Amino acid sequence: MMKNKVVLLAERITHDFLHDPVKSSHQIIGKGFVNQVCLVETEQHKVVVRMNDKANYPTFMKEKWCIEQAAAAGIPGPETLSVGITDETAYMIQTFVEGDNGLDTTVDTTDIWRKLGEYAKCIHSIPVDGFGEQMDPVQGRFYSPPHPGSDGSWQGYVQYNIQSLTEHDPLIAFGVITKTESGMVRHWFENVKMEEFRFGLCHGDLSLKNTMVSQTGQVTLLDWGNAEVTVVPYGDIIHMICCQIHGEGPEPEQLNAFLDSYGLNEKELDLLRHVLLLKTFDNLRWAIDQSPDQVHFYVEMAQKVFHMVKEASKK
Repeated sequence: MMKNKVVLLAERITHDFLHDPVKSSHQIIGKGFVNQVCLVETEQHKVVVRMNDKANYPTFMKEKWCIEQAAAAGIPGPETLSVGITDETAYMIQTFVEGDNGLDTTVDTTDIWRKLGEYAKCIHSIPVDGFGEQMDPVQGRFYSPPHPGSDGSWQGYVQYNIQSLTEHDPLIAFGVITKTESGMVRHWFENVKMEEFRFGLCHGDLSLKNTMVSQTGQVTLLDWGNAEVTVVPYGDIIHMICCQIHGEGPEPEQLNAFLDSYGLNEKELDLLRHVLLLKTFDNLRWAIDQSPDQVHFYVEMAQKVFHMVKEASKK
């Protein structure tokens, strides 16, 4: 069978870096939704090569930084051997982690989620600077590009979403909220704006697919491409709840194991709902402006989250 271009490029990248003859290679399908991922084995090494368009180079540099910070804090992860660009392709060479992917392991997945709760608490305490999903690897500072209505800061982010709650709001036209409910949401968001949050590093995609479990049960954390600096502990938990809402897990028992391990109090959980709604509305506004083909998906998500938050507020 002929090897495809992706595998051949991964072999060349590996050989150029390690100067070691390649013995075998294959593409890993189904575990990486953004990058093309290959496993390459040489005489001396076994590595994973992740590849994407060259525009993704800064994201790979961000991942390298995050993995190194997490490792220093005691969280197992692959070692990054090299990040570079070749033939218009950004690549990242990492050591191969032995074990089973979290989706395939026979270990009780509730135990994995409990461990991820421990990891998250640790990750959220790593010293970081800035706010946003993009990173300047030289300064080690995270940032969010400004856009009309927001200066890229957390306060700007919240204020943009408050100012968008007008009587001509597309979210009313899409049936996410009524004009009356818009006033209620404004009140919630004003309260969020007044809150003094703690900012920290979030992994951005804590999930079974991003773990490897060894024979001894050690859980290794992979794929920091969605990492960001945002309000903690909310950033990572919001991602999990959104995945749960559109049917990708975690199961309620698994999420409870995570939250129990992390140790959240009731006040934090109440605030979580309003930050979740803020994130959901902001995502929908982004889709309306930048990605029309995703609007339907984000409308459904916003409707479900608003209904959930509204019901919780009645209790």
